[in-house]
Amino acid sequence: MRQTLDLLKAHNEVKIISEPLDINLEIPHLAYLEVKKSDSKALLFTNPIDKQRGINFEIPVLMNLFGSFSRVELLIGDTRQIANDLAFLLKLKPPKNFKEIMQTLPKLLNLRYLSPKAIKSGSLCQEVIKTGNEVDLQSLPILKTWSEDGGAFITMGQCYTQSLDGSVRNLGMYRLQVYDKNHLGLHWQIHKDSVGIFEEYKKANQKMPVSIAIGGNPLYTWCATAPLPYGIFELMLYGFIKKQKARLVKCVSNELCVPYDSDIVIEGFVDTDELRDEGRFGDHTGFYTPIEPYPVLEVSAITHKKNPIYLASVVGKPPLEDKYLGYPTERIFLPLLQTTTPSLIDYFMPENGVFHNLILAKIEARFPSAAKQSMHSFWGVGQMSFVKHAIFVGEDAPSLESKEIVPYILNRFNVKNCLFSEGVCDVLDHASPNFAEGGKLGVDCTGKEIENLQLEILENEILLKQIKEIFPKAEILRQYFKETKNPITLLGVRKKADECLQKYLNETLFQALQKHMRILVLLDWEKNDLENLYMILWRVVNNIDSKRDIRIFGNIIIIDATDKNIADGYRREWPKETDCDIKILESLKQKGLLEDFGDKELEEFYRKFHIDKSYATKT
Repeated sequence: MRQTLDLLKAHNEVKIISEPLDINLEIPHLAYLEVKKSDSKALLFTNPIDKQRGINFEIPVLMNLFGSFSRVELLIGDTRQIANDLAFLLKLKPPKNFKEIMQTLPKLLNLRYLSPKAIKSGSLCQEVIKTGNEVDLQSLPILKTWSEDGGAFITMGQCYTQSLDGSVRNLGMYRLQVYDKNHLGLHWQIHKDSVGIFEEYKKANQKMPVSIAIGGNPLYTWCATAPLPYGIFELMLYGFIKKQKARLVKCVSNELCVPYDSDIVIEGFVDTDELRDEGRFGDHTGFYTPIEPYPVLEVSAITHKKNPIYLASVVGKPPLEDKYLGYPTERIFLPLLQTTTPSLIDYFMPENGVFHNLILAKIEARFPSAAKQSMHSFWGVGQMSFVKHAIFVGEDAPSLESKEIVPYILNRFNVKNCLFSEGVCDVLDHASPNFAEGGKLGVDCTGKEIENLQLEILENEILLKQIKEIFPKAEILRQYFKETKNPITLLGVRKKADECLQKYLNETLFQALQKHMRILVLLDWEKNDLENLYMILWRVVNNIDSKRDIRIFGNIIIIDATDKNIADGYRREWPKETDCDIKILESLKQKGLLEDFGDKELEEFYRKFHIDKSYATKT
């Protein structure tokens, strides 16, 4: 990490914060604001403290490491070139002549770097070794990000595990809750590879070795997030990208191996018969995930460099560091996804769709229902199976990241081309009626523009008045993309905590609306700024289960994106949002750490990204 820090300094990509700041909320809140800025920097906190326990940590905290496209390219490399190299290997054919052999040979020789190399000496991560009574997780500057988090969480830990027979090695990234000085909660979601390995040890009635590495080369951290098929060790990607073998060292208290240059390593064993409540935790969806039982790591050793840096991240409402961390994943794994979806040209996962909630895909639609075929292909492959909403466009569509893509979609949208399905959902999804399973929606917008439906567009206030006569819950209305064939109407409604809106969505309402709109989205009036389309999209794709919350009548589609309750048939706990503590924000401002903003700019910034509760609603 020290070499990485020097690299960041040389490129003016890091800001040093010497002001003593608390690991409880203060450091995470400042990083949360920083990453949302258009010119954000990595932040090195040189004086982290714990006010409650009266501790001044010697280990600095580095945050927002991957928080810009420029830093991603600096730390990982040219993602498009890496993708091209991967595509070359996936499409490799026997060379036909000597010239093709010479062109192919250098790239084949690079495969020798895939397998990590074990070393026996020179391990930087074991310069300091603590075992037995010396083990103390609370001596590390582990952060508590949100006010209602269940405790401090490690958020950038590389989690190393291996199968019972040692034939499969796995690297993943999971949040890790600190329970006490030598116990961590492992948020191993049921669909993750680590759970399959855990079940092997449980059947054999053996404790499972687990090691958590923090820091080292930044590429290790990204590799931990890579969606590789089961059985392929993620550090093979390091060798593929770096053109050099990852060097690993055996841990001091278990048989696992970790990168020799990790800054900090936490080693231990999991008793497969023990589960403990983990959470709450404000996650990357922008909502708190509930308290649930997960495995526990009993820490047997902590090793580190003589001068380690603690790497951390903050998750919550977008945009955040995962926007940039996910970009190389999106680009590099496009060729791999194309092997199962041959018609796929490109795809894009908007950060305000929090990845699994929304994906846009451009395909070559050569035959009828080509888009539907691609939908099923997506929903059947790896982590793509978690995608809730997928919109497919044709090869003539503009860039999926451009502003022009929305009118393109709306001019081709037809309720008849909506495919409703159901299947696995991300464990973090809160809208689905059941844990980890729920509705999915695929939309085929690959064809020509639809015929003009002769809509009569009314002024907002006139349309709102008409709706109120039939739907008394309506409070505020905004219309967008009125120049397209399918304008979007946002309707803020007052909904009681024990009320269902379905009784209002009747034929009388539809008959009144069909001349004036095509897409109607219902939102809780108190929680949404109807002029903030970025956060509206975030809210909608988070809050709906397509099979429960979407109604179609004729050519009209109504999407109920309000919070759900038992009257809606929703029996789970509806989560709170990750809102910053206003007192912490005021404290940071008084310390001069928000000097980049004037008062008015800061207020607009808070409102734009729904930073805290007081800025969420705009009438």
